[in-house]
Amino acid sequence: MNSEATWTPGDSHRLDALTLSRKEGWAAFAEAAPRVQPELLPHSEYTALGERAKMEYDRTRRIWHANLGPLRTPQLAELHEDLWDILDSNVQDGDQAKGAVAVDAFPGLGKTTAVLAFARDFHRREIAEGGAFTAGGHERLPVCRVGLTGNTGMKDFNRAMLEFFGHPGRTTGTTAQFAQRALDCVLSCDVKLLIVDDLHFLRWRAADGVEVSNHFKYIANEFPVTLLFVGVGLAKGGLFSEGESYDNAVLAQTGRRTTRLDMGSFELATDQGRSQWRRLLLALEKRLVLHGTYRGMLADDLSEYLFIRSSGHIDSLMTLINRGCQRAIRTGTERLDEELLSRVKIDQAAHLAQDDVRNLLKGQRSRRTRQKAALR
Repeated sequence: MNSEATWTPGDSHRLDALTLSRKEGWAAFAEAAPRVQPELLPHSEYTALGERAKMEYDRTRRIWHANLGPLRTPQLAELHEDLWDILDSNVQDGDQAKGAVAVDAFPGLGKTTAVLAFARDFHRREIAEGGAFTAGGHERLPVCRVGLTGNTGMKDFNRAMLEFFGHPGRTTGTTAQFAQRALDCVLSCDVKLLIVDDLHFLRWRAADGVEVSNHFKYIANEFPVTLLFVGVGLAKGGLFSEGESYDNAVLAQTGRRTTRLDMGSFELATDQGRSQWRRLLLALEKRLVLHGTYRGMLADDLSEYLFIRSSGHIDSLMTLINRGCQRAIRTGTERLDEELLSRVKIDQAAHLAQDDVRNLLKGQRSRRTRQKAALR
């Protein structure tokens, strides 16, 4: 191939610029075609590309590596099965309140990614079964997503729901009027799943917490939706409190109707844990578009190193792999190894935990060695 060789990418994968807190952005996310992995050109063809073609090819690889997930990890698969159980069982008649769900886990475990992946699949199933429009001619929107802030009150929450639908009455009105308009939207668009993200921003035992908790109870009673809360430390923050005081008793009603689900990190202490970690790394290897990639590059040569750097947290691992791939392309290294990855910075929590994780793995190896020796 001569120096004027070109490379033509497949269809670009562009999403609406709006956030997932608006229906246009959500629909663009949920209905987008699967991202197509770029072809791994033979190195000779890559070096023969013209300057413009090489720039386009590398740009496509950058975008691909920045969007490697989500991966169907055991944690994600288990969460999705639990969510399907709950959503599929929440088809009670309108006079019965539906059970809510709270995905409560530490940061960095991929809970938001997992929830959004589930909600996308749920959206697609509902559209496939019911069509893009309701019997009344309205857009069918099976999912509504609302994000909380640190000072969210009942009126703010109602307004956020109206913002998702782009309702013209979202700027002026009373709390009750906003709620009624939101209910009209939910009924008209046949919403089945209401995702409340970043619930940990709400101070449950403060006045606003009780107010919004009461509002969640109202939504569970009056809206034909399943509430799906996503947050960090929700149990510790009081979402499932029983308590003796009136305020705590009010919050406990939310807890009584809410099923808590979590997501764990990976671990290398057991054979099953090590096997799951290896399968994850092998799956990642297949998604890398680097000329120096080989089987076992991650799963064999970098397995323990990647665990130490990420603490077994999927978000930290994906960040490290993404940034490592960007550096490997930019520098022409075209492969991942400890030398390259040691210069890649990731989140502070994973960085600070490295020594503790390294010592933990050393202790686990020592115990396994002693156990094997005892069996001889």
